[in-house]
Amino acid sequence: MGICEGRTVIITGAGGGLGRAYALAFAAEGANVVVNDIRKEAADAVVAEIAAAGGKAIANADDITRIDTAQQIVDAAVAAFGEVHVVVNNAGILRDRMFISLSEDDWDQVMRVHLKGHFCLANLLGKRWRDQAKAGNKIAARIINTSSGAGLQGSVGQSNYAAAKGGIAALTLVQASELARYGVTANALAPAARTSMTESAMPDVVKAPEAGFDAWAAENVAPLVVWLGSELSSHVSGQVFESQGGRISVCDGWRTGLQKDKGARLTPMEAGATVDELMKQAVPAQKVWGT
Repeated sequence: MGICEGRTVIITGAGGGLGRAYALAFAAEGANVVVNDIRKEAADAVVAEIAAAGGKAIANADDITRIDTAQQIVDAAVAAFGEVHVVVNNAGILRDRMFISLSEDDWDQVMRVHLKGHFCLANLLGKRWRDQAKAGNKIAARIINTSSGAGLQGSVGQSNYAAAKGGIAALTLVQASELARYGVTANALAPAARTSMTESAMPDVVKAPEAGFDAWAAENVAPLVVWLGSELSSHVSGQVFESQGGRISVCDGWRTGLQKDKGARLTPMEAGATVDELMKQAVPAQKVWGT
């Protein structure tokens, strides 16, 4: 019996790459899977793979960036499987350009798919789970978001993507805090894997080796996602994990660090001197990707 037996998971962008790997792994652990992807043919193909292996899944191509169409995804899941226990917000796009070369549309499209796409399903399901908890039902629901190293450290040529992914990390912290009372956890991943997005951005880096362990295979990230989606992970919330190959790391987010307090208003020169003194003692930030 798998660790997600009988649980229903919605996975966005599940027609390929990481989403496909998650869908197959969840199904292998007994979950009912809603394979959401705007490419209906790709979603159908993943459902066929799951069915061939004896699992249960449905395909869905509704838009994750609008509340009305996101509701259709939830409705389809409930109609097919009775309930939803997990949402994996995985879908994403790239519009890579240097910051001053970005168009307004480059910015808006990335924010729409990443940030608003993370909002709609989680907002609808959060309300559903809240209402069920208030009705006296035991809830063990999971929100699993997708951040990125670009969102945690920044990435040259990806200011729109980095801003969206940084926003998702912060969103996860708030979701975890607000929804804990209803039996809902929220965590995020910064996965490193070979996908259509990473192959377009850094093909030489993510190229599969001719032999040996393939550290960039999307399947390597799936076990952590499946465990986070299970009832076994109830004690873990508000975390961002990096995952690649066989490595998992817990990200150390922004926190109040070194400080010096005069106890009175600083002059501009005193402020500058204080900053210089603190910077001499501070742990340097990780370098921005691409520098």
